[in-house]
Amino acid sequence: MKDQSATLFESVFAEDTYKGLTSYPKYLHSKYIYDKKGDKIFQEIMAMPEYYLTECEFDILKQNKVDIARIFSSDKDFDLIELGAGDGKKTKVLLKELVEKEYKFHYLPVDISQNVLDELEAALKDEIPEVAVKTQQGTYFDTLEKLAEYNSRKKVILVLGSNIGNLSHSEAVDFLRNIAVAMSEDDMLFMGFDQKKDPEVIMNAYNDAAGITERFNKNLLVRINQELDGEFDLEKFKHWETYDPETGTARSFLVSKEAQRVRIDKLDLEVKFDAWESIHTEISQKYDDAVVSWLADEAGLVVERDFADSENCFKNYIFRRK
Repeated sequence: MKDQSATLFESVFAEDTYKGLTSYPKYLHSKYIYDKKGDKIFQEIMAMPEYYLTECEFDILKQNKVDIARIFSSDKDFDLIELGAGDGKKTKVLLKELVEKEYKFHYLPVDISQNVLDELEAALKDEIPEVAVKTQQGTYFDTLEKLAEYNSRKKVILVLGSNIGNLSHSEAVDFLRNIAVAMSEDDMLFMGFDQKKDPEVIMNAYNDAAGITERFNKNLLVRINQELDGEFDLEKFKHWETYDPETGTARSFLVSKEAQRVRIDKLDLEVKFDAWESIHTEISQKYDDAVVSWLADEAGLVVERDFADSENCFKNYIFRRK
């Protein structure tokens, strides 16, 4: 096994994989699920009847699009900057309303997946050609470093789908604080937060009977096999989901069904697993108004308004800088 301090990794993915699989407990970053195959599996997840998040937020945007577009609008041009744009299905509801009302804006979608951005740009040219769009590939944190540069006009920062739920509370505060620092007085943040609810509903959303979420999480192992010459046998790992209703934290794991060793050639690494040892792959945090207000306050933001679906399963909040 290589001495980590002396290793020159061929990619950030390789380095993060090495660090995660040589740590205790073991972990892998969920952002690496999203290659071309992972993107397609996530589209399947969003279409699942158990995965309530997509439909709840879609309904919020459809029911409130007039109010939301009016709040976003400005007498002058504004930049609509979406972090984690994905396929843009929900965003198109707002884009169509903004175009119909002839509000002047530029749409700047950001996503870690260039494949998704290319598909989104092509779809917008076909469906809403009036939208001025400029895509940017990168992580949230890459974008945050550049966010303050967009200062020639009002910014509306859009984060849909409860993507913030993939961060711990401390990470979420840092993320929100970095956004707040980049915001001017006129700017706003529009962000989705999945709400605490019946634990069974949450468990079903992340542990579907069809095994789609399992395939999604196991795509991490598929990528390691394909890109780093790994030898993971997917059948020897079990997808496992937990949810703590007190903290609102759903956690995903891949659990080794037996004692085994897995070789990863490009890392010159052999990973030892005990029987039932886990790899933590993802968190999905759930919230209530009190937690959201606390996060905002810690980050230097204030909640100005929120929009909820009829069952209060999901909420979109509007934040401004204090």
